[in-house]
Amino acid sequence: MLQHRPHTTVVLAMSADGKIGDFRRSPARFGSRVDKAHLEKQIAACDAVLFGAGTLRAYGTTLTISDPTLVQLRAQDGKPPQPVYIVTSHSANLNPEIKFFKQPVRRWLLTTTTGAVSWKERLRTPPSMVARSKECPPEFEQILVFETPTQEIDISAALKHLATLHITRLAVLGGGELVASLLELDLIDELWLTVCPLILGSNTAPTPVDGKGFLPDLAPKLQLLEVHTVEQEVFLHYRLQLPAD
Repeated sequence: MLQHRPHTTVVLAMSADGKIGDFRRSPARFGSRVDKAHLEKQIAACDAVLFGAGTLRAYGTTLTISDPTLVQLRAQDGKPPQPVYIVTSHSANLNPEIKFFKQPVRRWLLTTTTGAVSWKERLRTPPSMVARSKECPPEFEQILVFETPTQEIDISAALKHLATLHITRLAVLGGGELVASLLELDLIDELWLTVCPLILGSNTAPTPVDGKGFLPDLAPKLQLLEVHTVEQEVFLHYRLQLPAD
């Protein structure tokens, strides 16, 4: 029986004061090699990875599976070496020359009608000649358009569509606005949060969940499943409780 949407897991590293980036929104590279291996393991367990345009702009690239053991395990399960990498962007205002578009992965774009038109028009005017590896697929293999009556991305309808494409497990890698929208619609099943030993501060630095926020009586409730400490980092694994709980 086809499930109504993929099993969705948020995977993020944050500072001890709950920031996933500094006040300049620079790439968050404060996680250790252990945290990077943990993230790679979570990605390897999924059929697709979802992240916002702001996250992509900050890094210019995405983490791919490089551990041969994880690649082999995926092959044994009949999966390709890499999951599908899905960028969500209302405007599709993305630079086609960033490294992400040269990585040997399948790329999809989740956007609005306006965003889809904007992206196609951007590609009609070729950027400066960029050497591309022959094995790299085109910029986006698929452009998925799902929008609400107010022309926002309809993330709920999009996830239901992903399930019809045999995407049963989805990893969400940020940013905070995307996570907030998923939480608001009860579209998250689990969270993996790595607490890193530093304090970033600032009332403008991004957090795991941005957006308008939740009042305590309406806030999503979590069940703690696991706690692991490796050197100075703490790995927290939560499950979202059903609203009826």
